[in-house]
Amino acid sequence: MKYSLIKDNKKRVMFNKLEYKRRCLKSIIHSSLLSDNIKIKAMYSLNKLSRSSSIVRVHNRCVLSGRPKSIYSDFKVSRIMLRELALNGLMPGIVKSSW
Repeated sequence: MKYSLIKDNKKRVMFNKLEYKRRCLKSIIHSSLLSDNIKIKAMYSLNKLSRSSSIVRVHNRCVLSGRPKSIYSDFKVSRIMLRELALNGLMPGIVKSSW
């Protein structure tokens, strides 16, 4: 497996693990009902979280080739791999269009 795929999987695991905590802290920070002291503590806690736990760090990659660009999100494969799989008949229901 390519290192970039391993790294991206680690980021996805980290995001899934800390997503709830990150969202709770953000809602505390944006709340108008809470005092400034509590908001500052929440900001400090949010800053202490790993940067890899943010959804912005996750990048879609092809699950077969690891290619980072031109990914079809429905299939999670790149356009090149999708074409190869479709032409070989390995993707049911997908055919080359002609008119």
